[in-house]
Amino acid sequence: MNTDLQDYSHKRFNVLTGEWVLVSPHRAKRPWQGQNEAVNNEVRPSHDKSCYLCAGNTRINGEINPDYKDVFVFTNDFAALQTSSKSFNVNDGLLIAQSEQGICKVICFSPDHSKSLADMAPKDIEKVVLTWQKEYKELGENPLINYVQIFENKGAVMGCSNPHPHGQIWSQSTLPNEVYKKDLQQRNYFETNKASLLKNYISQELIQKERIIFENEAFVVLVPFWAIWPFETMIVPKKHQTSILDIENTESLLFAEAIAVITKAYDKLFNTSFPYSSGIHQAPTNGEANSHWHWHMSFYPPLLRSATVKKFMVGYEMFGSPQRDITPEIAAKMVRDLVG
Repeated sequence: MNTDLQDYSHKRFNVLTGEWVLVSPHRAKRPWQGQNEAVNNEVRPSHDKSCYLCAGNTRINGEINPDYKDVFVFTNDFAALQTSSKSFNVNDGLLIAQSEQGICKVICFSPDHSKSLADMAPKDIEKVVLTWQKEYKELGENPLINYVQIFENKGAVMGCSNPHPHGQIWSQSTLPNEVYKKDLQQRNYFETNKASLLKNYISQELIQKERIIFENEAFVVLVPFWAIWPFETMIVPKKHQTSILDIENTESLLFAEAIAVITKAYDKLFNTSFPYSSGIHQAPTNGEANSHWHWHMSFYPPLLRSATVKKFMVGYEMFGSPQRDITPEIAAKMVRDLVG
């Protein structure tokens, strides 16, 4: 392990976004006198009659959920994007705007209100993976949709308003900011090197093994060299795959295994149901080949040093650039030691 990276302040470059993160390992020992979050370890029932996501319950719009047995998808009752949005542009000097259309969906991972992905077996998570593939394909075939964003917010500290195991899919007509940056960086690398940026990156990581948490035949789980969040991780396919549609039949269970491993390890880390935002970045659905894309799934957990201490993105992070104290290598070791 490079001791300079563990002892001195430095910047690390994110090859996927073209941005820098400030790392300050010497600050990890400072005393904490800031806000402490409440730990919620309540035991939830397998069915909550007041939950609008549970099977057989009535949602806010009056629709009744079916008696689903595994995965259930429906159009978001409070969608952030509209298919009916009027098409318009505003170009008034420095006042610039344009209309944005899209389709938003909710995906319930399980009918069991008490569970999270960390409590589900890989074979059950595989059903979620297969549903993600189906939705990505169907939404992407809509001429209105040029990008499909699959994500999950877990835990009240991440703004999740309902603890039922679920995620969301927002699809829209243009590329969102983070995807646009990754599209540009991967395209430039691919055109110059005739190879996938992430495939070459994980090849280097697999040699060093400092930030690897878990791997199976098809996937690698690691803390990225440029990670911003204290225990940020990423799942990357070992083969160059542009989207989750490239996952072969035998690999969907392996992807599910990778998700199960990291979410279970998270829960063990601070002995709590670990909050996070996770999302899949993959090729746009704009009809182009997008051969430069290498899809990946990222987890951004906000916990800093315990179940009650949260990492806030404020001050320098808002006005300068992201910053972290605990190094990615130390974080990777802490999580890796919990796998198995």
